Amino acid sequence: MRAANGYDKMSTIRTLLLDAAAQRPSAIALRWKAEGEWRTWTFADYHSKARNVSEAAASLGVKTGMRVALMMENRPEWITTYLGLACCGIEVVPVDINLREREVSHILRDSEATALFASGKAWPQIHAIETGELRLDSLRNVVLLDGVFKQERKDNGILHSDYESLLASTEKAALRPDSYFDRNVPSESDIASIIYTSGTTGRSKGAMLTHGNFTFQLESALQYFTVYQWDNFLLVLPLHHAFAFTANFLVPLACMCESSMVENLRTIPENMKEVSPTILLAVPLLAEKMLNSIQAKLKKNTVAKLMISLGMSKIIGKKIVENLGGRLRMIICGGAASDPGMLRAYNKLGIKTFEGYGLTETSPIAALPPENEIRFGTVGKALPGCELSIKNPDENGIGEVLVKGPIVMKGYFHNDAATAEVFKDGWLHTGDLGKLDADGYLTLTGRKKSLIVNREGKNIYPEEVELAIKESEYILESIVIGFKLNGETGERVGAIVVPNLDRIEEDRKAKGQSMSDDDIIALCKSEVQRTVKAIAEYKRPRRIQVRFEPLEKTTTQKVKRYLYNLDNSGE
Repeated sequence: MRAANGYDKMSTIRTLLLDAAAQRPSAIALRWKAEGEWRTWTFADYHSKARNVSEAAASLGVKTGMRVALMMENRPEWITTYLGLACCGIEVVPVDINLREREVSHILRDSEATALFASGKAWPQIHAIETGELRLDSLRNVVLLDGVFKQERKDNGILHSDYESLLASTEKAALRPDSYFDRNVPSESDIASIIYTSGTTGRSKGAMLTHGNFTFQLESALQYFTVYQWDNFLLVLPLHHAFAFTANFLVPLACMCESSMVENLRTIPENMKEVSPTILLAVPLLAEKMLNSIQAKLKKNTVAKLMISLGMSKIIGKKIVENLGGRLRMIICGGAASDPGMLRAYNKLGIKTFEGYGLTETSPIAALPPENEIRFGTVGKALPGCELSIKNPDENGIGEVLVKGPIVMKGYFHNDAATAEVFKDGWLHTGDLGKLDADGYLTLTGRKKSLIVNREGKNIYPEEVELAIKESEYILESIVIGFKLNGETGERVGAIVVPNLDRIEEDRKAKGQSMSDDDIIALCKSEVQRTVKAIAEYKRPRRIQVRFEPLEKTTTQKVKRYLYNLDNSGE
C-alpha cells in the first residue's frame, strides 16, 4: 500500500478499523454538519461505536454469517453501523434509501436479511412493506433511528427497536473484553457486503464481496495514487454504492485521514469552502456541473479569458481552488463514463482529474491510471495483481472486457445461474466493450447489451453518438438506442433527448422571441442533426424523440436504458 506514511498489510475491514484506532485514536475520522454546526468523530469514536453496534446486533439474536440490511442516507451512523456489523463477521446488505417499496422488498427478501437498521427517512417504505401482501420470512428485527418508534414486537413477529435506546442498553457490555465484537473475528474470505447492482438493465442481483476483495483493492489502487494523512475526502456520493463505499469510506479509513460529509447536493460549494477538502470523488455529472459553473464565471471575466489564452490557466486555477476551499488537489471520477474534454479542462486548471473503471462485481475499481501517467480517453490500466483482457476483439481491437483477480466477487447471492453467466474460465465477463493499447490502457466503447447492429452488420456504439449530441448546449441529456421497422432484421439508430430548458429560456430572452413546445422540439431535432454531422452517416439517428422529463437514472446517474425503446414511437 503506497500511502504516504506506509502501513502493514491489510487483511479485513476490521484490521483497518483496529489499526486506525490504535495508531491515530484522536485524529478526526469524520466531519459532518448538524443543526448548523460542524461536528466530528475520531477513529477512537469509530471503534467504540462499532463495538456498541456489534453488541446491539447480538442482543437481537443476529449471529456471524447472517445478513443485516443497512438503509440510511449518508450520515455518521451509516459508517459506524456498517463497521459494527462487518467487523464481527455479519454480512451487510446496503440499501439505497431512495428505492421504491417493491425494490426494497426484493432486496430484503432475496438477501434473506434477518434484521434491518434504517433511518427514520426510510420508515414509509418499511411500513408499506410490513403492511403489504409480500411476506418477508427472514426479517425478524427493524431498528430505526430518529425516534420513530419504541421497542415492541408487532403482530407480524417483527421486533421494532429504537436505535439509540438499543445501543444505550448494550453500551456497558460492549466495553467488556469478552464482548461480541472481541469474540467474532472475520477472515479475508468472509463476505463483508452483499451489494445489489443498480439495475440499469433490469432486476438487481446481490454481488457477494469479501473482506479480502476490498482490502486487496485498497492495496492495489493505492499503488497508483498517493493519499496523505492530512488529506480530507469530500463525501458526496451515497455510501450504499460500491464506488463511494470503497473510495470515500474505506480509503480514508485505511490511510487514517479525514472525510467530510456534505449536507446535500445543493450545499456542495458552501461546504467545500467550510471544510477545505483535498480529494473529491465524483460521478461525471457532478464534475461537469462544477466545471460548467466555473467556466460560466470565467466567460464573464475579461482578464481571466486573456490569461487563459496566454497559457496561464493554472494561475487562474489557483483562484478557482481558493473558492473551493483552497486545498483541492485531485478529482477522481467513476460510476459512469467521463467526457475527456471535461477531464482535460480540470487538469489545465491545475486540478489533477482522471477517471477509473469498474463495476460492483469488482469491488468496484478494476482499472485506474497512475496519477502521473494519465491518458485522456482511457480509464487507465489493470490494478496491480489483477488482469484485463478483451474477448473476441474485432478488426478495431474492440471486444468484451474481461477481469480477473482478487478484487472479483465470489458470485451473486443465491443465484448460480447468473453467476455462471458472468464467470467463464476464471474471467469475469463485464458486459462492457472496449480495447486495450500496447501499454494495457483500456478505452471503453460501450455496453455489450446496448450495442446497435445495423442492417449492414456494422456495430454502432451508442456512447459515441451520445458524446456527439452532447456538444449541443440546447440538449441537457440524451440516450441513443436501436429500433427496428416491421420486417427488418437489423436495427436503425434512434435518439431520445431532453432539452436544456434553462439555456433555451436564456436564449429566448436575449432574442426577445417566444417559443412553444413545438419550437423547442424542432430546435432539439435540428441540434441532433447538426451535432452528428461529425460522425459517420450510418451512425446518425434516423428517429429522434424529444421528452421534457429527465431520463430515469440510477443513483450514480446512469440512465436505465432498459426502460426506453423507440420501436413504436413516431418520428
